[in-house]
Amino acid sequence: MPASVPKRHPPRSTHDEFDGPHQFLPSGRMTVSKENDLPRVQAHLLIQEQDTILGKVNDRLSQCAFDFIAKYQFPIPLEQDKRPVQCPSDREWNEWVFLLKRLATKRRIPARVIYSGQIKQLVTILENSLEMRHAAKHQSRPLKDDRNVLQLISAGLQVAKLLKDAACMQYMDTLYLETERLIQSRKASPARLNPTISGR
Repeated sequence: MPASVPKRHPPRSTHDEFDGPHQFLPSGRMTVSKENDLPRVQAHLLIQEQDTILGKVNDRLSQCAFDFIAKYQFPIPLEQDKRPVQCPSDREWNEWVFLLKRLATKRRIPARVIYSGQIKQLVTILENSLEMRHAAKHQSRPLKDDRNVLQLISAGLQVAKLLKDAACMQYMDTLYLETERLIQSRKASPARLNPTISGR
């Protein structure tokens, strides 16, 4: 019986789908503007105020994640370079996000404990909230416009809603309204520079 000849596999291509049959759209009439020519977006909050607001969202979301995981006794893997979790601040918000996403994608979180069973939506909303953590922790970031700050608070509110944390939702809603009022007051009276945002 002749020896079997090993099958030869074709070499793997480094090309992607854009190297195959494709098309281009007509160039159209879009004019690419210089950055200096783009319309200016409004930013009425000082950088320190933005840091305070986003820091509060970051801390409150960490508390929300801590309470959620404790309530349903979801496992937290032990890591050699990290201490065991004793309080919300033992992990950064991005670490809580990573843990919640892994629990969701590994089907450790039952749909019944998420608002309307929206497990897939939870992963998306968690990813949206990561920008808030980056903004709160990186002091060299550029000033954010008013809408962006409000969107980040809203993203935090959506996380709290999906985790069915009423107290956190109320906190975020209050902070959103206070921030919105502060922005409106700045528009009406730009000279007012130091109002307080409690968010408590």
